[in-house]
This record gives sequence, structure tokens and C-alpha cells, in this order.
Amino acid sequence: MSIFPLAADRLYLDHAATTPMLPAAQAAMVAGMGSWANPSSPHADGRAARAMLEDARRRIGAALGWSGHVIFTSGASEAIAIALGRAKAGAILTSAVEHDAVLRVTKGADRLAVDGDGRIDPVAVVAEQSAKPLFAVQHVNNETGVIQPLDRIDRDGAILFADCAQSAGKLPLPDADMIAISAHKFGGPPGIGALLIRDLTLIEPSGGQEQGYRAGTENLPAVLAMAAALEAREDWLPQAAALRTRLDAGVEAAGGEIVARDAERLPTIASYRMPGVSARAQLIQFDMAGISVSAGSACSSGSLKTSHVLTAMGWDDEAAAQVVRVSFGPQTGEADVDRFLAAWTAMADKARR
Repeated sequence: MSIFPLAADRLYLDHAATTPMLPAAQAAMVAGMGSWANPSSPHADGRAARAMLEDARRRIGAALGWSGHVIFTSGASEAIAIALGRAKAGAILTSAVEHDAVLRVTKGADRLAVDGDGRIDPVAVVAEQSAKPLFAVQHVNNETGVIQPLDRIDRDGAILFADCAQSAGKLPLPDADMIAISAHKFGGPPGIGALLIRDLTLIEPSGGQEQGYRAGTENLPAVLAMAAALEAREDWLPQAAALRTRLDAGVEAAGGEIVARDAERLPTIASYRMPGVSARAQLIQFDMAGISVSAGSACSSGSLKTSHVLTAMGWDDEAAAQVVRVSFGPQTGEADVDRFLAAWTAMADKARR
């Protein structure tokens, strides 16, 4: 089923990059634009906007099962920068498979090794702990869908930051001190996200809005849309799991390789290797066939550089350069999977010949 009315023949399988806004989120954003005022203004209109903002803050926390603070940001990348750039902590440790948004703001930090499925070793984490370090670990990897065993980390007083851009609104939040989320990953609008934080004293304030922890006028229409998206989402992971099982089987039958095949993965994301065909060539051919997929993270796929995630998992450059990512949304169905498999199989058969 196409999500683009002007391209009804296209198949969109890149929901991990961004997923279309849910109707409830669109309606909430339009309504918010119609009653817009600056929530920091002291007059009646500003106070009304502030009341809507705080109500949305409460609704977002309730929808996520989060009892701590919610600081609105422009997205997960800004939430990550705030949390890791202003944390009151000692050494920062991250896994070697984090999103570029984490790696960019933690240059020089120790990188925790991962196994062949991209999972950190909780025992190794304990061994490397120093005085109140901060661990920055993804909940779900954006390229492979692998779910990190965050509940098995013995934190021993350390601060845990979890990048939940891919998992928020789909899986229960992990037991972390700070969490980054992004609305456009779960049916909200782009340009809005949040830093969830249990204790505001974990980070240095910066002045401005959001209780002094983020400057800039709050984007009330987008905040209202984010709240509506979280409240409107349904549990479609069982449907996604069945679709990915079908896709996994079809790819393997056609000679493909499943990345992190035996690891616990979010059902909406999968990466596959087509031996002998570069990801660049695959993306071009899939696109010509009207199918949208990606190579690794959408934030770096334009460069088509070798995935640091696959490298950390032990893949050599040649094999890693043959991997594409497929990701589902609520609209994805069996016919979509079968259409992708037909194109995949034809491409793989041509490469073998």
C-alpha cells in the first residue's frame, strides 16, 4: 500500500528513516496551528498555550509510562546532544554500534565492543566501570533492529542513557536515567522530540525555556501532534513479526544473508546482504522498481560509506557494502513483502547468472 497519493505505484519500506504522520497527529497539529500563541507569553493567550503544552507533556509521559521529566527538543539528535554534552558524570562509555548522533558528541569516549550480533557484553560493561560513568547505549539499533539487553547491565550507580528513537512507541521504555525520543519515528511530525530524564540535576542547565534546560520557543503544534501520535498508536508488532518472518525466509531462499539473524530484533527492522551486488546498485534498482529502502542509517546512507555498525560486528568491507535495510510501518502488508521479494529474487538471480 502506498503512503504517497502522488506516487501510488511506489512501495515505501524505509519507515526506520521516517514514518508518515498518523491522521490523529496531523489533525492535532492543524488544530494547534489554529490556536497558536507563545507558551512563554504572560498574557491570556500565552497562558492558554502554556496549559496546552503542559497537558501534552503529561499525556506524553503517560503514553510512554514515564514518570520523570519531559524536556521538549527538536528531535532525538538534540536530546542526545543535551544529555551527553551537559551530563554531570565522569567518563562516557558507548557501544561501538551507536547512531552517528551519539558518536559525534562523544569523540574520544571509550567504545564498548559488541559480539557478532551487535550486542554489548554486560559483564564487560561492569568490568570497565569507573567513578559514576555514563553509559550511552541504543535500545534498538537503527540499522539491524537488534535489541540491546539493557536490563542485564549492572549499572552499580552509573548513569544510563538510552537512545530510544527506534523503540519509543513500539516497545516499553527501558529502565534508564535519560532517554531520547523522536516523534517522526512513531507517526508524529519531524522536528520534535524529547529528552526524558528522571532527575534534572543529572545535566547542567543552559537557561531559556523548558525549565532552563533548552532554549527556544516551544513548538506547541508539533508537541500536540507528538502526544496525539503516541496516544493513537496500536500494537502492530505481531503483524510486523509475521511479515518479517516471511521476508527473512524469502531472502534466505533467494541466497541472501540476514544480518544478526539469531538475535532478538525489533520486528519492524531488518538488514539483508545480497552477495555480489553492492548496496548502491541495489538501491538504484529497487528505486527504479518503485521500492524505497535504504543502506544503513538514513543519516549516512547518502554517502553510502561502509557501515560502522557492521564493521563493529565483524563484517568485512566487501560484505558490509552489500547490505540494505528494510523497515515496516503500520500500513505494510503481505503483498508489499511479496513485491519486495520478487524484486530481490530477480536481482539476486541476475547477479548469479
